[in-house]
Amino acid sequence: MYSKEEAQKLKREFWVAFAESYPRKWVLYDTKIKDFSFKFYVDNKKAQVLIDIEHRNDDTRKIYFEKLESLKTILEDDFIKDLVFEKDFVLENGKTISRVWVEKLGVSVSNRNYWNEIFDFFNENMNATEMFYLEYGDYIRDLEMNT
Repeated sequence: MYSKEEAQKLKREFWVAFAESYPRKWVLYDTKIKDFSFKFYVDNKKAQVLIDIEHRNDDTRKIYFEKLESLKTILEDDFIKDLVFEKDFVLENGKTISRVWVEKLGVSVSNRNYWNEIFDFFNENMNATEMFYLEYGDYIRDLEMNT
């Protein structure tokens, strides 16, 4: 078991090692849609690549989610398999967002033996997410275009 400081240091080392293994600029928050972002997540049980839609207006949030949902077959057939779509995902702080994600179970940020596996998972799935967004971003961004 790690102390809080040790765990924070290990996580910092993890992210530095990831950046060194895959030195590129990821889209992440630069989607050109307010409160629509791509995220990496890792803990001691899983790694995830996420699309979070956190728009304050629930109707707008749901429209963006429905646009992603309307592209689900294309997204899964051409880009990423085994995605989870959740229109009303509740965060630990009680905030409701919409989330689409893919995860790899059975890995741990605390075990360096898993790091390369997690790095590869992150790179493959975030790259696929960005390629999908590059191709379909105009449709997703345009709220006037029907789902």
